[in-house]
Amino acid sequence: MPSGTLTAAALRVIKLLVGNRPQTVAELMQATGVTRTAVTEQLNELVAAGFVERTIERLPGRGRPRHLFAATEAAMVLLFAANQRIIIPAIWSAVREAGGDSLVRRVLDRVTENLVEHYSRQVRANDPAERLRQLVDILNQEGALIDVVEHDGELLIHRRSCPFYNISDEHLAVCGVDMGLMSRVVGWPVHRVACRHDGDPCCTFALSEQNGR
Repeated sequence: MPSGTLTAAALRVIKLLVGNRPQTVAELMQATGVTRTAVTEQLNELVAAGFVERTIERLPGRGRPRHLFAATEAAMVLLFAANQRIIIPAIWSAVREAGGDSLVRRVLDRVTENLVEHYSRQVRANDPAERLRQLVDILNQEGALIDVVEHDGELLIHRRSCPFYNISDEHLAVCGVDMGLMSRVVGWPVHRVACRHDGDPCCTFALSEQNGR
């Protein structure tokens, strides 16, 4: 999963790759005006972070194959994150304006169903507590920040990052997607015990480990 803090030089390389055909090191050297060593270091950083992918092009004849570099979808998301902070809330507002609370509930129910279908295929355990841990591992691998701790016979899920941060409103209807996803994938009720919108550091959910086994 893409992660880490990028240098300004690495971000410049991403901007050269997004929306263009795959580039060679030589082409990137010419575009940036820096040395091969510098470009190579930046590309290695970006490949490791998941923002650039490297392929090998085999040329006709006996010429040596060359490496080509292309931006990944993660690079697109990275570049246009600020734009998404405007567009996604605008889409969500339009859904509410078009159909009111009824349409909002239908959309969220469908979103939950799609997510449950997606993650249920990846969670293999039978025990609810272990299913929860597997689900959290998958979400963390995708870039989420979620901790699971045991406390007084319960498993507490601290969701430190929120995928719905930009589209939550005073009704907090979208927050139910997380709870519905975990409850249905785990196969045991998960309830919210704290919410960042109430001033808590993060949203916290609980699965009773005693009853969830």
